Amino acid sequence: METKNDTSVTEFIILGLTDNPIIRVILFVIFLAVYLVTVVGNISIILLIQSSPQLHTAMYLFLSHLAFVDIGYSTSVTPIMLISFLKEETTIPLTGCVVQLASDVAFGTTECFLLATMAYDRYVAICSPLIYSTQMSTVVCFLLLGGSYLGGCMNASSFTGCLMNLSFCGPNKINHFFCDLFPLLKLSCGHIYIAEISPSISSASVLVSTLSTIIVSYVYILHSIMKMRSTAGRHKAFSTCTSHLTAVTLFYGTVLFVYVMPKSSYSADQVKVASLIYTVVIPMLNPLIYSLRNKEVKEAMRKLMAKTHWYS
Repeated sequence: METKNDTSVTEFIILGLTDNPIIRVILFVIFLAVYLVTVVGNISIILLIQSSPQLHTAMYLFLSHLAFVDIGYSTSVTPIMLISFLKEETTIPLTGCVVQLASDVAFGTTECFLLATMAYDRYVAICSPLIYSTQMSTVVCFLLLGGSYLGGCMNASSFTGCLMNLSFCGPNKINHFFCDLFPLLKLSCGHIYIAEISPSISSASVLVSTLSTIIVSYVYILHSIMKMRSTAGRHKAFSTCTSHLTAVTLFYGTVLFVYVMPKSSYSADQVKVASLIYTVVIPMLNPLIYSLRNKEVKEAMRKLMAKTHWYS
């Protein structure tokens, strides 16, 4: 008796971004640089926060975890993409696809929850500053972080569970630069209704809940800022939010383009570009956004550099 998970296809070919050899070399150099900047930039943010007492607050605790997640998010897809630029044909086993999809979805979903958590943190800090220390206590912060990672793992399990129950017995070329679920669904030779619906519901729940939290938080934040009589107070409140708003806009803008807009309204190449932005480019930009647009981070950098220079 043939088992449900018996498949004739055990590995897939990643088509990547282009088949032009000259463009592939150029893209390899560009995205290798992007990946190195991503890793170095995010590690620098984590080390800066750990070594600067003035940054030992809830806001920067969440930022350090966002930096960690960005490293994992980029690492889940970039190495395979770089290999595809150097090889004529890049293959990945089915188990490798499962691992890559799981890590990509887990880190991406965790980033959604972290961005929502950071918005809530700003809401409490600006709208209820007198009870901030109790509302965002150490226990609360770690519960929020644990919930973010748990949510990421749960959403990833819905994707990988569907992938592991698919049958592949025909074409094995993935028209993408990593093992995303929806290009894989096109290659399946079995029923894919459940595999389409379950991850879509799970992802939609994550996007709606996190984006709603961010929007509601900033509505209250804006209302509180507008009631401030001091221009300096307004400016300070806005300055603590601009970095986060920039990161949210970039991330959710591209994610919603891929997962919410009707599939018939854009091409596979447009999906690749949008996916490239939120999985590879944004993890590089986040540490730059938070370091260049945040006065406290810049001040901590100056103090650390002065201290290092003094001891040297």
